[in-house]
Amino acid sequence: MSRIGKKPIDIPSGVKVTIADGAVIVEGKDKLSMALPPHVTAEVKENQVLVSAADESRKANAMHGLARSLIQNMVIGVSQGFRKELQIVGIGYKAAVAGNKLNLTLGYSHPIEFVIPAGVKVAVTPENKITVEGCDKQLVGETAAQIRRFRKPEPYKGKGIRYVDERIVLKEGKSVG
Repeated sequence: MSRIGKKPIDIPSGVKVTIADGAVIVEGKDKLSMALPPHVTAEVKENQVLVSAADESRKANAMHGLARSLIQNMVIGVSQGFRKELQIVGIGYKAAVAGNKLNLTLGYSHPIEFVIPAGVKVAVTPENKITVEGCDKQLVGETAAQIRRFRKPEPYKGKGIRYVDERIVLKEGKSVG
């Protein structure tokens, strides 16, 4: 039995979880749904979601823990939401949000237009910080990773787009002599 899978998921107030036809639907500030993986069943008892494996096979144990983690992320997402913060480092590098597009100037010969996916909010502060928010953890993380890929931090001066809590190890430049 999966150690993670057997922990119950507490449902906070203001969140509604329904399980029907092999799918889990979580409603709160937003609505998220997911099909349950094979070998896994889930049920709502009182204020908790209980996930159980169909049998004791290795595949069922893996799916048991996975399903529990995904449902937990859905519950957290519709109650609190997820956020990733990116920082732009470099002279002349800037970002601006216009409608559903993020416009980036990152030292290339052309500006970059990134279309913001539905379900994600992107905000830019004057200190060149980009905040990506949403209720779907996977979508928020993937959107932040796509934005970072436009200009990864380089190892000599550290210029580029990095996560706020990311630590870049800078290399020493050429030494004269």
